Amino acid sequence: MQIYNTMTKKKEIFEPHEKNKVRIYVCGPTVYDYIHIGNARPMIVFDTFRRYLEFLSYEVIYVSNFTDIDDKIIKKANDSNMTTKEITEKYIRECKTDMENLNIEEATYNPLATEEVDSMIEFISNLISKGYAYKVEDGTVYFDTSKSVEYGKLSHKNIDELKSGYREIKITGEDNKKNRNDFVLWKPMKEGEPYYDSPFGKGRPGWHTECCVMAPKYCGGVLDVHAGGEDLIFPHHENEIAQFEALFEKPYSKYWMHNAFLNINNEKMSKSLGNFFIVRDVLNKFDGNVLRLFMLSTHYRTKLNFSFELMESAKSAYERIKNCVNNIKFLILNSGNSVVPINLKEKIFYNKDEFNEYLNDIKLCDDFNENEKEVINKVIEHIEKYFKSLDDDLNTADAISEIYEVVRIANQNLKDNDELIYMLFLYDIIGMMLTILGIEIVEDRDIDIDVEKYIEERNEAKKNKDYKKADEIRDFLLTKGIELEDTRQGVKWRKI
Repeated sequence: MQIYNTMTKKKEIFEPHEKNKVRIYVCGPTVYDYIHIGNARPMIVFDTFRRYLEFLSYEVIYVSNFTDIDDKIIKKANDSNMTTKEITEKYIRECKTDMENLNIEEATYNPLATEEVDSMIEFISNLISKGYAYKVEDGTVYFDTSKSVEYGKLSHKNIDELKSGYREIKITGEDNKKNRNDFVLWKPMKEGEPYYDSPFGKGRPGWHTECCVMAPKYCGGVLDVHAGGEDLIFPHHENEIAQFEALFEKPYSKYWMHNAFLNINNEKMSKSLGNFFIVRDVLNKFDGNVLRLFMLSTHYRTKLNFSFELMESAKSAYERIKNCVNNIKFLILNSGNSVVPINLKEKIFYNKDEFNEYLNDIKLCDDFNENEKEVINKVIEHIEKYFKSLDDDLNTADAISEIYEVVRIANQNLKDNDELIYMLFLYDIIGMMLTILGIEIVEDRDIDIDVEKYIEERNEAKKNKDYKKADEIRDFLLTKGIELEDTRQGVKWRKI
């Protein structure tokens, strides 16, 4: 497997520090509001990366923090007449709800910045002791970037071009910085704001320090992958590297992965432009599987354009896959056999070794006719391309194209008299390809009528040659968004 390393600006063979274990740290959201769709992209991308690594039999320690102390949180608390703790607890809950609806696996750890302040104070104190940080008159502590000879190595910018502190609000004492690129490690207390006692005075840590403490602590050692959106490359990740490597004199992370920006209708997402969408609003219109399919249909390092028209296209694509799966399921059930639903709780194959054993058994099986063998061989070619795509810097866009090809083959070749093992093969292959990407086939939960009951009534009407009533039932179901299809195996229905 190869992944693109932002640090080296090239694809590299993925080799974690330990053979069978991967330590991943993904910067999480600042919890002062509902997460927006820009937040959702790295969550979905790196959750998929984690799922694929687990399919490859790696033990994955996946850590993603919540920033629960920040200027925006304080402002929200003051505006809402609530405490900062009440604000952050509320939006952590809401964030986790949205993540669950996007099929994002629960992290191994979700550390909170406020619970690690003592460790951050110790971290900053050690930087001061080693001469990498300094305190100015008003109590602000800065990191001295002039002491970091490699500052800028992640963003690949010349130090003279850099502007530090995108995140910090300009504070009193900033004119006392030694260098314009120096960034805040400790902010002095302001009236009405939460604060912590420290050797530098009352205040709170700067944003860039929290991950330096939490990432190695909760990952249990040196990082294999540090990830997030490309907006974090500079200054956040650059500043993390500078202070961590200054203190510990070793690389912070072996690989750095960043997803590209997300635009809205080809414009940068902005509340002022009126094109700002929270995940909750999108999920009120579309299933989480549709949003996930949409996000993964573009390579993570390519800029993604969001629009509701494109989401409708993704919904149609998801429905095509779903209809194919349901058709195969219908044929299997009609043959008197049962089948496991395609979901993320009951995985068809838990790892690639298990899948390869199954595939070898299929290749050796003599129960298939010539047409079925030809179809199986075509499908296997697409499976190989699917894995090749994921091994090539997590190219989910090309991997999804291979799913569409297998769906097309299944739609064109399945018949009611096919061997059960052949039908199960197609069903299981599509299921495996979907679940690695964190996509499942959900039952239609919002249908408030008993479709099967109406189908039985229609069948009875046709049996009695009451075709008018049969047509009325069909037309009624159409008004409810249910389309019937008469086949030799029975009546199929789908939501339209």
